[in-house]
Amino acid sequence: MDPVRVSVIMLAVNRPQFISRAVESIRAQTIRDWELVVVHDGPNQEVEAVFRECAARDPRVRYFHRPKLGNIAEATNFAIRQARGTYIAVLDDDDYWRMPDKLAMQIRFLDEHPDYAGCGGGAVCVGPDNVETMSYLKPETDERIKAGALLANPMIHCTTVYRRDAALEVGLYDETLAGFQDWDFFLKLGQTGKLHNFPEYFLAYQIWPGNGSFEAQKLNTESAVRIVRRHAGRYRGHTPALILAWMYYAYARLPLFLRKSTFPMLSRMKKNLTSRKPGRPV
Repeated sequence: MDPVRVSVIMLAVNRPQFISRAVESIRAQTIRDWELVVVHDGPNQEVEAVFRECAARDPRVRYFHRPKLGNIAEATNFAIRQARGTYIAVLDDDDYWRMPDKLAMQIRFLDEHPDYAGCGGGAVCVGPDNVETMSYLKPETDERIKAGALLANPMIHCTTVYRRDAALEVGLYDETLAGFQDWDFFLKLGQTGKLHNFPEYFLAYQIWPGNGSFEAQKLNTESAVRIVRRHAGRYRGHTPALILAWMYYAYARLPLFLRKSTFPMLSRMKKNLTSRKPGRPV
């Protein structure tokens, strides 16, 4: 099979109601030289039916069904190994891209800047009724990205495009981490080259009752502490980042009712602290 410019990776489990919207936002891209690599873990037949229909309508959709669940990192690594693109892009099956020239902008940037390993952009959060709840941008320049990279993930995963060769060079995503695998990945990727975030709202991030787990918070916090310690000597701000990670660790062990009542406010505060001041998306 011939190589393509960009391979879009999509993981799927149990969210058939959003799939068509996500796929159509890829098909709407102005660049046509893409493939969609779908990794569907689990037995959900409705998800399988939707993707097989997508593949029948568009041969650029490559569907891989695996009966057993893998973790996010393992499934993503599987997809990257199947990918034929020079570049890798990521989109969750419940989100969608807002701009039809997203991929074209990012590929052009990486073509013109060979010292950059990857690039991303901003996101708009939308509720179940598709009404915007908030929007945020990440730091734009490589210097600013790396200055705060230990405090929080400096890239929004589903906005990013990165070089497949660079991903292979850093060993892909860490399958031993229970959470925040993309944060660790971009900290590794940032050691191979520069990173950039466009001041554009590339992504519509779907907020719904099924896309978050308070039980997963405990595992995520353990990963956060590991990640900060692992990259301490390579990025600035290790001490405040480790303090913040341990605070998050302690918070995840509070009674569930306290976390449920305070999490939306704290999540918004964290995004405001670790992101650029957003303008109004168009």
